[in-house]
Amino acid sequence: MTETPWLGDACSLVDAFRAGRHSPLEELEASLGAIDASNLNAFSHLDAAGARERAAAADVSLPFGGVPIGIKELDYVNGWPSTEASLVFRDRLADHTSTMVERLTSGGGANPVGLTTASEFGGLNVSISKLNGVTHNPWEHGRTTGGSSAGSSAAVAGGLVTIASGGDGGGSIRIPASFCGLFGMKGTAGRIPRGPNTMIGPLTVVLGCMARSVRDVARWYDVCAGFDRRDPYSLPKIEGWERGLGSHVDDLRGKRVVITPTLGTAVVRPEVEAIVRETGEALAARAGLEVVDVDVRLPNLGLEWAVANLATLLADLGDRWPECRDDLTGEIAFGLDMATRLMTLELAAKSELARIASNEAMAAVFDEVDFVIAATNPDIACGAEVTFNMKVGDVSVDMANAGALTIPANTVGNPAMSVPAGTVEGLPVGLQVIGRHHHDALLLDLAVVAEREMPWPLVAPGSPM
Repeated sequence: MTETPWLGDACSLVDAFRAGRHSPLEELEASLGAIDASNLNAFSHLDAAGARERAAAADVSLPFGGVPIGIKELDYVNGWPSTEASLVFRDRLADHTSTMVERLTSGGGANPVGLTTASEFGGLNVSISKLNGVTHNPWEHGRTTGGSSAGSSAAVAGGLVTIASGGDGGGSIRIPASFCGLFGMKGTAGRIPRGPNTMIGPLTVVLGCMARSVRDVARWYDVCAGFDRRDPYSLPKIEGWERGLGSHVDDLRGKRVVITPTLGTAVVRPEVEAIVRETGEALAARAGLEVVDVDVRLPNLGLEWAVANLATLLADLGDRWPECRDDLTGEIAFGLDMATRLMTLELAAKSELARIASNEAMAAVFDEVDFVIAATNPDIACGAEVTFNMKVGDVSVDMANAGALTIPANTVGNPAMSVPAGTVEGLPVGLQVIGRHHHDALLLDLAVVAEREMPWPLVAPGSPM
């Protein structure tokens, strides 16, 4: 019996299954044991009995056959809790399985172990909620993982499972990937279908995974990407994400890149900015990219992004609001209060005009370049107890600044990724690369160059915890 979970990537775990060197049941028991012993608080629900049944019947010929995975608690698994990380829905059970999870488990053969923690409704980029408490960063206990894919990033970086689902509506894959030293990819909007029964607006949310390697993301796309009628904005299926990985590396040579750690608006810690510039220049040199000087000033759309998401949240809460106010995270309740008081046709018009301006600004940049390199986060992971616009000692987090680097790619729909770039004070720093619409494969090939030339640790030091 293996004592610790697999510390390589998910693809290598499947290889071990197929070669007979390891079994799905052995890996599951190792994961369950590590989760039980962990102090990360990465999981909010476990289905050990169901996972054991699935492990015993696993078909390892499938892409993720027998691989234990975490499911972000904002996703749906029929019969599992469907809390959206909120006390408001603490007793609700899902009556369906999401399209992505269904594809992972049926055609993909993955074995869901349980639900990973998230920030409430995915509305904050922190790893704390009233329902689940604090999720800790495996690089340093007491630090945030970011959010909203908090538990998924902690579980993967912390050595509990090799891969877990994630979602990114304003940075919720890239932010925790950066804080936890993982590779995080947000595909072109619609790459992986949402649904069923999904809210279409505000057209900023994409689905994906928290992963240790580039090929794990590519395999996830092979299994999960492709059009579904329940999501009319999902994109047609493209075959061969993993098979074609690295095949466009030569096409990178001569592509134009601008290195702008702040995107023209964010306030970035000097040490982080220095790492992003140094690593960005090294990556450009190794990939044969031409570094050019382009003025990048992407508008900060924190308010517009928040208002758009709050409209769908109010629809989700229904007639429970405002009586449920005390069950909500303070920032979520404040935002709903503000939005219901201030939201008018005039504000909606201003928000739409701001989104148009953002789209035009991003398009103008990509008229000149093929890639934009920036920081993923303005700083390293702060204390896990810190919430937005709140102070713990001398530490505070500004919500607008925290999302200024990631929200633009959501608002406009560009693919974007976070690649581990180094550390400050022993904590990971992420390099964000934004690409042109539908050029996801080229972005993944650039990630292959980074992975090959500047490899990163697959799990946090000392994992599993």
